[in-house]
Amino acid sequence: MIERGFASREIAAKIGCKSHITILNLKKKYEKTSKVEDKQRSGQPRKLNERNERTIIRRLMTNECSNAVQLKKSLQINDEINVSSNTVRRALKRNGLSARVKHKKPLLSKKHCENRLKFAKRFKDWTVSDWNRVVWSDESKFQIFGSDEREYCWKRQGETLKDAHIKPTVKFGSVSVFVWGCFTSSGVGFLCKIDGGLNAELYRQILSEDFMETLRYYDLSVSDVIFQQDNDPKHTALLTK
Repeated sequence: MIERGFASREIAAKIGCKSHITILNLKKKYEKTSKVEDKQRSGQPRKLNERNERTIIRRLMTNECSNAVQLKKSLQINDEINVSSNTVRRALKRNGLSARVKHKKPLLSKKHCENRLKFAKRFKDWTVSDWNRVVWSDESKFQIFGSDEREYCWKRQGETLKDAHIKPTVKFGSVSVFVWGCFTSSGVGFLCKIDGGLNAELYRQILSEDFMETLRYYDLSVSDVIFQQDNDPKHTALLTK
């Protein structure tokens, strides 16, 4: 369009460019270099090339390393490349990876995984009516204060601190409530608060009272339901069975 005699303002208007100065700058650059691409920026070249970045991604994905610090040490020992942890983090971000807080999950051994797979295969063909027969139960501790879980809030930059932005803590430690509970396909069962510890004798008392009361409340008989519990020693004790 410049060669056809259009003014810079006309060109900017036709192509939707906000400033005609941009057109003039591109014209000058093309007249000097016969190109419109930006020149290579000055500064120190990257310490990690594409091959190095593929290496650290492979080590991360194969669980050889799990964080930037370990990747930095791995590069130093195995590849004789000395970089900072922040350099590794920037390389990971360039390749679409981002850091996240690890989720807490129970530690599973190889035997646990095998048993879970067997369980899934055994019950994969169950229907909804089959699962409706199951009464699920477990014990749980609810911490009133001092929970280890992270809590997040949203606030504007520069906004003063409000109650909604604070997670309250107490000096005397955590306060918790320990309970046993169960639920059926029809609804939740009776909740039993446990003071102190739970032993096999107390667990059997809970089954004979709270569990049986739950069945009576939903008009269920023992022969109609499948009681689900975990393999806690109190649950698997001979007298409990």
